[in-house]
Amino acid sequence: MGKSLYIAEKPSVAQEFAKALHINTQRKDGYLESAEAIVTWCVGHLVTMSYPEEYDPALKRWSLETLPFIPQEFKYEVIPAVSKQFRIVSGLLNRTDVDTIYVCTDSGREGEYIYRLVEQQAGVKGKNRRRVWIDSQTEEEILRGIKEAKDLKEYDNLAASAYLRAKEDYLMGINFSRLLTLKYGNSISNYLNTKYSVVSVGRVMTCVLGMVVRREREIREFVETPFYRVLSTIGEKGATFEGEWRAVKGSKWFESFDLYKENGFKEKEKAEELIRFLSNSESDASQPLTCQIVSIEKKKEKKNPPLLFNLAEIQNECSKRFKISPDETLRIIQELYEKKLVTYPRTDARVLSTAVAKEIHKNLNGLMQYEPAKPYLQDIVKFGSHKGLEKTRYVNDKQITDHYAIIPTGQGMGALKGLPNLSQRVYDVIVRRFLSIFYPPAVYQKVSIVTKIKEESFFSSFKVLAEEGYLKVTGVPGRKNDKNDNNDNNDNTDSSADSTEDKDTDAAFFARIQRLKKGMTLPVQSLDIKEGKTSPPKRYNSGSLILAMENAGQLIEDEELRAQIKGSGIGTSATRGEILKKLFNNKYLALNKKTQIVTPTMLGEMIYDVVDHSIRPLLNPELTASWEKGLTYVADGDITSDEYMKKLDDFVSRRTLAVKGLNNQYQMRACYDKAAQFYKK
Repeated sequence: MGKSLYIAEKPSVAQEFAKALHINTQRKDGYLESAEAIVTWCVGHLVTMSYPEEYDPALKRWSLETLPFIPQEFKYEVIPAVSKQFRIVSGLLNRTDVDTIYVCTDSGREGEYIYRLVEQQAGVKGKNRRRVWIDSQTEEEILRGIKEAKDLKEYDNLAASAYLRAKEDYLMGINFSRLLTLKYGNSISNYLNTKYSVVSVGRVMTCVLGMVVRREREIREFVETPFYRVLSTIGEKGATFEGEWRAVKGSKWFESFDLYKENGFKEKEKAEELIRFLSNSESDASQPLTCQIVSIEKKKEKKNPPLLFNLAEIQNECSKRFKISPDETLRIIQELYEKKLVTYPRTDARVLSTAVAKEIHKNLNGLMQYEPAKPYLQDIVKFGSHKGLEKTRYVNDKQITDHYAIIPTGQGMGALKGLPNLSQRVYDVIVRRFLSIFYPPAVYQKVSIVTKIKEESFFSSFKVLAEEGYLKVTGVPGRKNDKNDNNDNNDNTDSSADSTEDKDTDAAFFARIQRLKKGMTLPVQSLDIKEGKTSPPKRYNSGSLILAMENAGQLIEDEELRAQIKGSGIGTSATRGEILKKLFNNKYLALNKKTQIVTPTMLGEMIYDVVDHSIRPLLNPELTASWEKGLTYVADGDITSDEYMKKLDDFVSRRTLAVKGLNNQYQMRACYDKAAQFYKK
C-alpha cells in the first residue's frame, strides 16, 4: 500500500493538517514526511497563464493589427519566483510510492484552480485523487474533511468555472487594455502631460470604477431643493412633544401643487399662510391655540437579530466601526481562520447548514473560555435556544453554496491573546453577532398620535425599547458610549426630505405620552417653520461599495432586503477587496483612510469616459453580474464550458472590432475638460 500525499495552499495550513493527522513527520525541503504520509504545500499560485509573447514573440509589441488575441489553446507556465516549490510539489505528486492525493487547498473556486494548474503542469496521471472540503481549521473539522473526502472528479464543474474565470479576465484584460491604450492612451497622456498612459481594463474592476464615477457625477449635478415643514409644539410647558403637519385627505392643501411631498411646502410663504390660517380663531382671537387628539395607536414592534456575517457584511461592518479597508478586514479574518478562531472567511452565505446547527453546542461550549461571552452564554443556557436552532431563519441549506456563514469555532483561545488589538475587536464583533441569534427579538413599544387644529392633521410618533432582547449582546444602536455601537460616522449627513422617524424616548416621558387619550384637548405652545433641504446621494465608503458589488451595483441599506435579492453580484467574496485595492493602486480611485470614503481621481474619470465612449457594456453592473452568474451555471453543471467560451469569444471579438473602427479620440477632450474643473491643477 502506497503513501498518501496531502497538498495544502500554504505552509501554515500544511502544518495544521500534519498536526491533525498525528503523524510523526520529518521536516524535508518543501514538505513533511512520515512512514505513511507526505504533507506539502503551494505558496498561493505556483502556475499562471502565459503572456501573449509566449505564443509568438511578435505579440510582445502592442499593435491594433494583432487584436483580438484569442488563443485556440491556452498556455500556462510556472511562476519564476516559486519555481523551486513547484519542482518539489511536482516531484511528490509523481512519486511512484504515492497512490492517493488529498487536495487540501482552500475550499472554493480559487483554491480548486490553484491545485488543478499544478496537477496539469506536473502531468499527474493514474493517482487516486480526493478533495478535502472544510469550513474551519480545527482538528475535528480537518479529520472530518479527510474522512469524507470525495473523488476530485466531483469538482470538475467547479474547476471548469475557475479556468473560465481566469480566461475571461485574461482575454478582457489583454485585449481591451491594449486596445484602449493604443486608441486613447495618447489623448490621456497629452492631456495630463505625462510620458505615456496605459488604460487598464478589467471585467470587474472597470465596472466598479463606473459605479464610483457615476455616483460622484450624480452628487455634482444634484440641485439642492429647500422645503418648509410646519411643526406644532403640543402639551403643557415642560412636557411638550412635536407634531408634524401633513396634507392628508381632508386638508385644505390636500394634493396641492404648492407641496413638496405631503409634509412640506416648496415656498416659505405658503408655510406662513398655513400658520396664519391655523392661528386665526373664528370665535375668540384671545383664546390660546389648542388641538384635539383624533387618534392614538399603540403597538409593539419586534426587531429580530440580524442574519450572520458573510464576508461582504463583515467588511462593511468593519469599514463603519474601525475605518479599515475590505482588504484589511479579509486579512484579519483570514488570520483568525488560520488560528482556528473562526470558520472560513470567503463565504457569501449568511446562514448555517442543518448539520452545523445540530452540533452548535460545541461552538458555544468552546466560547466559555472567552470571558466577554460568559454572561451571554449563561443566558442562552437559560433560554435553551441552542436546541432547535435548525428550525430558525438562521439555518437554510438551500442558501449555502460552498460555505456557511462566518462564526466563531470556540477554539484557538490561546492564540487570541497574542493577536493585535484590532484583530481581537474584529473577533469580538463576529462572536457578538453569532451569540445574538440565540436571543429573542428586541421589542419596541410604539405610540403614534394624530392631533388636529381645525381640519389640519399633525402626526407624532414615539418609541421606547421595552425588551432589550438581542441588543443586550450587540448594543443599542445610537446609544452614546456603548462599546458595541457601530459609531457609523458616515459623511454626507445632510438633512433629508423625509419626515422625522419615530423618536427614541426616555421611559418617564413615554409613560406620560401613554396616559393621553383620544378626544383630549391639548394646548399648542407654538407653530414653527422648519426649513429642510433635499440631500444628494451619499458617496460610497469602502464597506458600502463592497455591499453594492455584492448586489450588482445597488447599494441596498436594508439588511433584510439585501438578503432577498442576493445571488447576482459583481466579483466574488474572495476577490472584491483585492479589486478595490487594484483601483487604488492604479490611482483610478482614492480612499480617505480616516473616513474610508471612496472617490474617483481625475485619471479614473478619464478612463471612465474612454470606456463609456468605446466599450460601454463594461460599465454595466447587470452585465458584469450576468457573467458571474454564468460562471455559477458552469459550476452547477447547467451550461457547458464550450457554451460559455463561445459567448466570451464572441463578446471580445465584436467589441474589439467595433472599437478599431472608431475615430473619436479628439472628441474626448471635451469630456476631460468637463471633469477637470473639479480637480486642482
